[in-house]
Amino acid sequence: MKKINSELRKIIVDVVTKSGWGHIPSSFSILEILKVLYFKFLKINPKNPEDINRDYFILSKGHGCVALYTVLNRKGLLSNKDLSNFSKVDAILGEHPDATKIKFVEASCGSLGHGLSFAIGIAYSLKLQKKRNRVVVLVGDGECQEGTVWEAAHIARNKKLDNLILIVDYNKSGEQLLPIDNLNKKWKSFGWKTFVSDGHNESELLHNLKKADKYKNLPKVIIAKTIKGKGVSFIEGHGPWHHKIPNKEEYNKIIQELSDE
Repeated sequence: MKKINSELRKIIVDVVTKSGWGHIPSSFSILEILKVLYFKFLKINPKNPEDINRDYFILSKGHGCVALYTVLNRKGLLSNKDLSNFSKVDAILGEHPDATKIKFVEASCGSLGHGLSFAIGIAYSLKLQKKRNRVVVLVGDGECQEGTVWEAAHIARNKKLDNLILIVDYNKSGEQLLPIDNLNKKWKSFGWKTFVSDGHNESELLHNLKKADKYKNLPKVIIAKTIKGKGVSFIEGHGPWHHKIPNKEEYNKIIQELSDE
């Protein structure tokens, strides 16, 4: 599993370096989360992206989309050609997901703070129709500074949207600007059922997703503790690498570290 994750991170680096666009550290921090969702949790029909019985996934922190594209490609839901054409003119894959162009992408996200509201709209509609589809949305911890997130949190609790699971990519990116409250206590105070997980431990993530899925009458949130830039020592943490494109020397060092894992 660790070797597979290193290989996927290499692909992320290749895609970003080749295109000259993208966010490597943000993609690295959510890779395991996306792998668990698409390979072990979400109910989707590869032959029918619009299957009415499908689960819905929304990547609200859209700047981590290269990880999503890489996982969709690994799942066989996105072609190698599309992945290699990332951010080219007229390509379907851009620096943020575009739901009008990409199958299995439910919402066009990039401006932070909107994905949860979008997900709540879907979840509430499904609830009114008495359907059993699940809605999962992934936000960043910095995104949790947005007021729209907490307005949405109130609505989800008020409507008892137990078909909704929120995952917070808690890589402490938001602490660069403002101290972050205890997210577990904060979400609990808004009436949500909360879980805390190692965001890079796939078995632990899956265990918490299954527990959350069974809990009724409340929306659920998993605080996934992650490392921004996970897997490469000089990228991990915060600093100049948020939107930096590796030069040749840096690229070789990144690939070497991932190869040594």
